[in-house]
Amino acid sequence: MQRAHNDTFLLPIATTLALALVASGCGRAAEDTETVTVVYRVEGASDAIDDLFKQVKEDFEAENPDVTVGLNPIEAPAEDYQTQVNLMNQSASEAPDIIYEDSFTINQDVESGYLASLDDYWAEWTDAEQYNAQADAAVTALDGKRYGVLLGTDVRGLWYNTELFDAAGIDTPWTPESWDEVLETARTIDSELGEDVTPLNVYSGTPAGEGASMQGFQMLLSGTDDALFDEESERWRTDAQGFEDSLEFVQTIYDEGLALDERDALNSNVATLNNEARIPAEQLAITLDGSWITEAWIESGNQPWPEWRDTMEFTGMPTQDGQDPGLTSMSGGWTLALNAKSENPDLVWEVMAHALNKENATKFAIEAAQIPVRKDVVSSEEFQTKDPNPELATDLVDVTHFRPAYADYPRISIAIQEAMESVMLGDATPVEATQTYAQEVEDIVGADNVTDR
Repeated sequence: MQRAHNDTFLLPIATTLALALVASGCGRAAEDTETVTVVYRVEGASDAIDDLFKQVKEDFEAENPDVTVGLNPIEAPAEDYQTQVNLMNQSASEAPDIIYEDSFTINQDVESGYLASLDDYWAEWTDAEQYNAQADAAVTALDGKRYGVLLGTDVRGLWYNTELFDAAGIDTPWTPESWDEVLETARTIDSELGEDVTPLNVYSGTPAGEGASMQGFQMLLSGTDDALFDEESERWRTDAQGFEDSLEFVQTIYDEGLALDERDALNSNVATLNNEARIPAEQLAITLDGSWITEAWIESGNQPWPEWRDTMEFTGMPTQDGQDPGLTSMSGGWTLALNAKSENPDLVWEVMAHALNKENATKFAIEAAQIPVRKDVVSSEEFQTKDPNPELATDLVDVTHFRPAYADYPRISIAIQEAMESVMLGDATPVEATQTYAQEVEDIVGADNVTDR
């Protein structure tokens, strides 16, 4: 993901967006209560969410001739997409009825008054019983109400190239049981294969955005005995030993030359370059990344790579010292949310429920390389035969963690990225970076909202 742009970017977005809405007719006129508008983020020419909503539009309009489903796809990095949707939400005439929403932004949008609770609809929807309760935390706000429905979720772990492992003399399947085992494997690859192969990718630094703070740092931190947020006291942790240990892991892979060159790691397109270039070219042996990266390699993906099924394997990320539960993961997922400004919420829910039915959920899970949150999709033959890692991926859901879904989190996420970057560049030690982070968190949330226990 990209860093959020500063406020100077907002005016051109607002102007462009307003013109686009007028030109496309996607704005919802107050008197047109039979139009349901949908806003969603797309990435590139081939995108599973775009395919899904085009199918929803076709099917729902065929069954309901008096209803129009207006689609407003926005091609933008996640942070810029969120900025544009926030601008739309400030106007009743432009606010979309259905929002494709990253689950970690739910609380801040609830606090802003943008979202309507789905509790009443959920209670009456027969399909609700199919949804995995483990994922409910991702769509439940601090007030205890549900404000979204996950289209799917994901897990994160270690992807590795079996051909490079064979060339380095490392046995497969590979199931490391601690951070030390991951590091030792990376060192062996470095020793045996030389500078043409990067042993290990862990996203780090501000250009990688949430990829660094979630897929990199929190995948490490969640494997320690610490956390970013103390749920018992409802305060942010600023003294966690696990925080410092996670930075030490980052320092180790960069100091020892086991990771990408710093210039490559700080490229804002690092994830795309890894998944669409370095991995298919066998230039990267191990990457700590998400279950969805196969989306780039399938026939309809941006970089079709049929050989990946015989080359790449996915294994769980071990906890720091192999302590229970042995593996860890971070999960996210995008939701469908109902706008609080919608004039016909019952109709909007009908469209949402159609988009979330078993058929559409199965289609989306396969095309977007997602882990279904519907039990009937997980157990379906179609998903089981087309998903490359159904058993491990669904097992990791049982040990997964979610980002702290609080309004202050986006700013804290940037502080994490800055701490990682200072360590990877050698500008600060893990101890110094942890101290700087602690002060930044206190500045963000206030001294009363941090804990040093």
